[in-house]
Amino acid sequence: MSLTIEVPHAKSPSLGVLILTLNLALFLPQTINRTPPYVLAGTGGGSMLGDVNISAILDSFSVGYDKRVRPNYGGPPVEVGVTMYVLSISSLSEVRMDFTLDFYFRQFWTDPRLAYRKRPGVETLSVGSEFIKNIWVPDTFFVNEKQSYFHIATTSSEFIRIHHSGSITRSIRLTITASCPMGLQYFPMDRQLCHIEIESFGYTMRDIRYKWNEGPNSVGVSSEVSLPQFKVLGHRQRAMEISLTTGNYSRLACEIQFVRSMGYYLIQIYIPSGLIVIISWVSFWLNRDATPARVSLGVTTVLTMTTLMSSTNAALPKISYVKSIDVYLGTCFVMVFASLLEYATVGYMAKRIQMRKQRFMAIQKIAE
Repeated sequence: MSLTIEVPHAKSPSLGVLILTLNLALFLPQTINRTPPYVLAGTGGGSMLGDVNISAILDSFSVGYDKRVRPNYGGPPVEVGVTMYVLSISSLSEVRMDFTLDFYFRQFWTDPRLAYRKRPGVETLSVGSEFIKNIWVPDTFFVNEKQSYFHIATTSSEFIRIHHSGSITRSIRLTITASCPMGLQYFPMDRQLCHIEIESFGYTMRDIRYKWNEGPNSVGVSSEVSLPQFKVLGHRQRAMEISLTTGNYSRLACEIQFVRSMGYYLIQIYIPSGLIVIISWVSFWLNRDATPARVSLGVTTVLTMTTLMSSTNAALPKISYVKSIDVYLGTCFVMVFASLLEYATVGYMAKRIQMRKQRFMAIQKIAE
């Protein structure tokens, strides 16, 4: 924008200066307001923290960094600390022999290649999940996993923190369905022990060693965890060494113990089957000549017990050994069936007695 100022010829030079000052006061603010709001040099578009350029620190990590190689390659193994916090346990199935849990899974390790100079307020860098593609991470997997998925509602439920010393913290939210072999000998008064096993897929103990990062407190279970048929008794964690054909591997195991609640089975199975047995005993007080009543009562109770046993076993896996509930229902069935046999025995004995009486009376008539 060109600004032309014509100063009229004046007798006094002070008049021209006055007119020039007046024009500058009118047009200069408009010129300044049309200037684009440029970002000050060196601010980095918000990546500055004081006089520290965060982007420059993150960019420096990629210089000479090879994410295909573990930290301290050729040296001592990388120690990977692990913690877990269980948010919920949605199911525990004795038919599929598995359980599903939702938890926070955190890993801790040190990568000296990611160390940077400590500065005030920049002791730890929190970065998004996209940065994980640029660095080496442990190839951790769950040995007894059947199905798993990441939570990606709104964004990926994952973050990384890099300490100035090179210590890395990675946190993920996972939902995993893991196998849980169960022994049902004492069903439904049983206790089950389910576990999650953590291991490196490709690195042996010469490269990676896992440990529980906070000792006995490395695994936490939310107080809000609840299941319809089970109660959580407690948990424990173990560390072990597994020998496979490809080498020795470090493995961690988190074991959660459950106890089955008896309420459902007490109401649906134990009390009804006991009442059926008592009903079958009513035939003992009926007249032995009331054949229709006694037979219908005995047959009905036997069929009811058969249906109850079939429906109970239909909801359980087809196992070859005897369960506690099988003993109870089998005993009830035998007692009900014995009540029916009792009437048949009484009827047969009464018929034999009647035939003997008739034969005795016939012999008496012949003797007379």
